[in-house]
Amino acid sequence: MEVVDFSWVAIALGDVAWIALAFGMGFLSRSVGLPPLVGFLAAGFLLGTQGIANDELLQKLADLGITLLLFTIGLKLHLRTLARPQVWAVTGIHTSVVVGVFGLGIYALTLTGIPLLSNLTLQSALLIAFALSFSSTVFVVKALEEKGEMTSMHGRIAIGVLIVQDIAAVIFLAVSVGKVPSLWALALFLLIPLRRLLYQLLQRVGHGELLVLYGFLLALGGAEIFELVGMKGDLGALVLGVLIAAHPKADEMAKTMLGFKDLFLLGFFLSIGLSAQPTIETFLVGALITPFIFFKSALFFALLSRFRLRARTSLLTTLSLTNYSEFGLIVATVGVANGWIDGEWLIIIAIALSLSFAIAAGLNSVAHRLYARHQTIWKRWQSDERLTDDRLLDVEGATIVVVGMGGVGTGAYDAMRSQYGATVVGVDTDPITVSNHRTLGRNVLLGDPSDADFWDRVQASHKLELVMLALPKSNIALAVLDRLREISFTGRVAATARYPDEEALLQKAGATTVFNLYTEAGAGFAAHVDTHVPIRPVDQS
Repeated sequence: MEVVDFSWVAIALGDVAWIALAFGMGFLSRSVGLPPLVGFLAAGFLLGTQGIANDELLQKLADLGITLLLFTIGLKLHLRTLARPQVWAVTGIHTSVVVGVFGLGIYALTLTGIPLLSNLTLQSALLIAFALSFSSTVFVVKALEEKGEMTSMHGRIAIGVLIVQDIAAVIFLAVSVGKVPSLWALALFLLIPLRRLLYQLLQRVGHGELLVLYGFLLALGGAEIFELVGMKGDLGALVLGVLIAAHPKADEMAKTMLGFKDLFLLGFFLSIGLSAQPTIETFLVGALITPFIFFKSALFFALLSRFRLRARTSLLTTLSLTNYSEFGLIVATVGVANGWIDGEWLIIIAIALSLSFAIAAGLNSVAHRLYARHQTIWKRWQSDERLTDDRLLDVEGATIVVVGMGGVGTGAYDAMRSQYGATVVGVDTDPITVSNHRTLGRNVLLGDPSDADFWDRVQASHKLELVMLALPKSNIALAVLDRLREISFTGRVAATARYPDEEALLQKAGATTVFNLYTEAGAGFAAHVDTHVPIRPVDQS
């Protein structure tokens, strides 16, 4: 009689255990107002103590998640953003100052007598400071996506800063491990003329599973090509994303791959906790260096303000970047491998990273309120000169404003415009969307709908009568409603929702009326057909 091998059952049960723990901790984290990723980090530490997680599997998931993350960043990145001095100059100055100040600060901690710190040299302290100078690409992108602010001014600046930091990290890794790109790396320039073919394929793959598969092919293929010529694979995924970012379907591809990227990034957050087990001593040192992030924040805010960004843009960008980075662990790993720092520093940086995520999550959840309630203080740092695309939004004499010019917003704008004429104006955070609408003759302005300064101006003019919120995420609409409530806006507010629970939240927050896109789409479709294809009434006598 053949013996049945039940080893697969043990593997499955182990995987169910860590998935269940990750879900439970993530759910608990969300319940207390923190992003689920903070719970995932805690789950990683707990799993490490029990040894029930498959380290190899999680590491593969983590690697794939980071590759997909950088690819989706590339899909939304435009090289003009990196060319801004608010990005490359601010990042360069910030990194230099942080490494110097943090390095001396950490070296000064050797006087505390803590064993882990007493053996540090100045060179080791500077390496640790360099590891702590980065902000987390994973955290920032997740935070911006959850708030729907990836295309906002502060979102684009924050992503640009992260990209420059990531490039610096890649250069450091290449130099430190002695990995020099081969001569074949020059062939990568052939990717530029290859873009036309990539465009044609993207246009013809449709909107289903082939679009997803093509995204995986580009992300993983780009990573593999760069690895073959001696360069960091993740950089290849980023470059392939940038190459097709200008295509009209790039945004659709990014949205389609969002769920896959989030799933695989779970492995990354769990693997951080599994990297090593904390002790009282390592936790103490990690807690000691965690408050250094507030120096990073203050420096970011001061530099961004000096480079002609509004106080609000500077603050929201700063709060996004108020954390340590997963690249810090990668840099520390190289330092340990080369004998530059002790292995315990991996645990210390992982602890500081986790604590910084918790702090950053709390700050980002109240970012708009933090600015709105202390505008006077923040504006003292504001430069008198403004960038063209960061000036205060002005709807001029409009009485109706449509916020969010996607498909629903565009339809609402056209309908209201045909009925009320030039008194209707559209608003969107994406400069490309705004440019496309203006080319078609629509009066659409570039601006952030949750901008407290803008709503203050609206209240002062007393001209706006109707605000229509056609936004992709309900939390953005809730942020706008929060601003309107603070200024005691007396006009009407209409909002869109996708789910019944969102309807209830929006109405409770002050929306005059809420249109459910799913439940009311059928009625709208029937009305459209009745208008354009009238049907003769049936005689029921």
